[in-house]
Amino acid sequence: MTGKLLAIILVVCAVTAGVGMYYLQVYGFYYEVESKPGEDVVLLSATTEQAEPIEYSRFQAIDADSSPIRFRACFETDLRPDQLAEAFMPAEKPEPLTAPGWFDCYDAVSLADALKSGKASAFIGTKNIHYGVDRIVAVTEDGKGYIWHSLNNCGEKAYDGTVVGEECPPRPQN
Repeated sequence: MTGKLLAIILVVCAVTAGVGMYYLQVYGFYYEVESKPGEDVVLLSATTEQAEPIEYSRFQAIDADSSPIRFRACFETDLRPDQLAEAFMPAEKPEPLTAPGWFDCYDAVSLADALKSGKASAFIGTKNIHYGVDRIVAVTEDGKGYIWHSLNNCGEKAYDGTVVGEECPPRPQN
């Protein structure tokens, strides 16, 4: 009888821990980001390398303090990828990161397909928004926009443990 009781307690603890971890990963750490017109959707100018805001509407965003790459956002714009390509810096090899399933407006799989097929273009929004992390902004032909954070070359080196090197800015001290 004691063995059965112990087994039941272990199973209940394991299930509770699993449910708790799932909740924390999918819901617990995320919070909605308030819109800041003129600051939310910016692209890096190809000529001045300064961030410039673009016109947008219907902005939605989520973020989490637990990781610098958990930011995701959606918006709509009247600008098209070919118009933006003339003035703004393209992102090299953009790979959209997935978002929690409950954040409906952001679909990383369809966005990745649109980027591969040329129906969307990605641009650098802000370099080093966090150390080693760039903000990437993608816009589709139908005016839907998506934003996510991606590790840049310095971030990949810093977080995998390799020597960062002189080409990267010094890491801020906490």
